[in-house]
Amino acid sequence: MKSNIHKDHTLIIDELETSIKFHNLDLILGFLPKGSYLVGGYIRDIILGRETEKVDFDIVVPLNAIEIGKKIADNIGSKFIILDEKREVVRIILNNINIDIANQVSASIEGDLCSRDFSINSIAFLFDKKCLVDPLNGLQDLEISLLRTHSEKNLLDDPLRILRCFRFVSELNFKVDLNLITFIKKNKRKLYLAAKERINYEIQKIVHGANALDAVLLIKKLNIFATGNLSEDSFFLDLEKINYGELDQEEKDEYLPSFFIAQILDVVTLEKLQFSKADITKTKLLRKWHLFLNKKNIAQLDEFDRFKLHQELEMFLPSFIFYLPQNLQLDWLHRWRDNDDKLFHPSNLVNGDVIKKNLEIKDGPILGELLEYLSKELAFKRLNNFDEAIYKAKRWIKQNAPKCD
Repeated sequence: MKSNIHKDHTLIIDELETSIKFHNLDLILGFLPKGSYLVGGYIRDIILGRETEKVDFDIVVPLNAIEIGKKIADNIGSKFIILDEKREVVRIILNNINIDIANQVSASIEGDLCSRDFSINSIAFLFDKKCLVDPLNGLQDLEISLLRTHSEKNLLDDPLRILRCFRFVSELNFKVDLNLITFIKKNKRKLYLAAKERINYEIQKIVHGANALDAVLLIKKLNIFATGNLSEDSFFLDLEKINYGELDQEEKDEYLPSFFIAQILDVVTLEKLQFSKADITKTKLLRKWHLFLNKKNIAQLDEFDRFKLHQELEMFLPSFIFYLPQNLQLDWLHRWRDNDDKLFHPSNLVNGDVIKKNLEIKDGPILGELLEYLSKELAFKRLNNFDEAIYKAKRWIKQNAPKCD
């Protein structure tokens, strides 16, 4: 990444203008008054040579952001939203690109830039003068991959910025300035002043980043979410001792986020932060089976428990393998990768409609229990074909169906 940063301002400006034209954002430049400038993540990502799926274009104008935004939207035929009427912040949506326009707040551009969250986001491009303004040495911080703030007040104005530090570690592989670390330790509880949905969003970004492990390790080290005693709760693992190389890249992308979420948040916190039912259920199941295997040797599980384990964890088993004994992890992973392994991927030779048709049984608990029995028989290789399934189903019904007087 750093090789893309050693460039003079002329090259950066050329790349900015090329990117602006590529995204058809030059359509709006003629509507902007003198003194307008581009700021924030768009410039940062251009300098880093970073391509993102979502493009956000943040513009600051001297005055009348609502009026200017409405005029632009009307002329280019795009959606117009007022985000904050009092502070005059608006959004235009053009080809799935968010263009946010806001009024300059301070008496000078430098004053506005000094009130932003981090130095790397405090670089401005003045449209009319075609120059960069960098009062906080953000370009230098980008070059050395350092996350630094100009003022602690800037972060306390929006405590979510505390969590955003870890997103930059995860997504950009940045180091965090030691003074910023000290500030985070002192103020981490203020994070909960931010809206739950925003905290949730940032956590999802963190656990899905290319360097999520580094960010999660730092979150755990600083105990950002004050999740009990992380060193004593056996559910929280030593993440530095895990061999993540056993998962391929696709599996890492798919299953490590759930694993990381469970390593920094307990179920109560997940519920407080309004995580999805799927995220909460996964963490509950990971905890359930970890606790179960702590009390009972995995080699001693009876068929029912072993089947239930695979039935409940089937869809995200790679998130669980790090809780297994080291000698079992790779074997379980290989078996899970085999879709024909009926223990790791419980299924049935017959469905409920076929059973009802052939055995004259109705919907209800008995049918559900029968289907689970047949699935377990298939998982442990005691069932080979349709005829055997029907035969075993008939026997099971005779033994388990309610008897009538």
